[in-house]
Amino acid sequence: MQPLLTVKGLTKHFPVRHGMFGEKGVVKAVDGIDFEIAPGEVLGLVGESGSGKSTAGRCILRLIEPTAGEVVFGGTDVTKAGREELRALRRRMQIIFQDPFASLNPRMRVVDIVGEPMLINGLAARGELREKARAILGRVGIGPEALDKYPHEFSGGQRQRIGIARALSVGPELIVADEPISALDVSIQAQVLNLLKDLQEEYSLAFLFIAHDLNIVRYFCDRVAVMHKGKIVETGTAEQVYNSPHDEYTKSLLKAIPVPDPRAKRVSA
Repeated sequence: MQPLLTVKGLTKHFPVRHGMFGEKGVVKAVDGIDFEIAPGEVLGLVGESGSGKSTAGRCILRLIEPTAGEVVFGGTDVTKAGREELRALRRRMQIIFQDPFASLNPRMRVVDIVGEPMLINGLAARGELREKARAILGRVGIGPEALDKYPHEFSGGQRQRIGIARALSVGPELIVADEPISALDVSIQAQVLNLLKDLQEEYSLAFLFIAHDLNIVRYFCDRVAVMHKGKIVETGTAEQVYNSPHDEYTKSLLKAIPVPDPRAKRVSA
């Protein structure tokens, strides 16, 4: 099977100035990473805060312009796509943001938040938006009474469900999920994660699932890529990485997972 997404040598360096003479340097947020995602596959990109995983996800969608490398989606190099070509590609590649409070426009009603992407991409006429938005919101567990409400009227978990509905509204093939449950209460995290898993299976969606928790990645992902200081240090199936890690950094991530049973043994280094 041909990969849906191929990333080769993806690099993002941020220039910085320091010292009284303005000496230049760079922060190597992403430093030449390679991976592939097949249609319908879930790849977990895992690492601690500051490892570069969120920057990599945004570079793939060109929300941030990469410094170097190739991002080939469905045979098209995203990094070289023009404005119109990129607009068409973005309908097929969507993102779920980490912060459900900052990712929704507070001045827009829910029906417009979910319906506007369909209208912009020519997937629905204005007269159809309300009914289509109602159907998509119902699929993620938000009732029709929400259509005319504003984001501030919802909890964090409900807002994240609205964000998921917005991503689904244009029928994407790939979703970049940037730590989509880390900002939610623990009691809500499992509900949203199970929803994402159900949607992935129902629509055969491919995911780049960005996270720092290997337990969540093990549950949700087919394969895992471990990222450290801008580089991918280990890849494998979720079970391989969890049960037989090779890199010392991966072992340290596993050791950091809380063990709820005081009688249970931790993963050995």
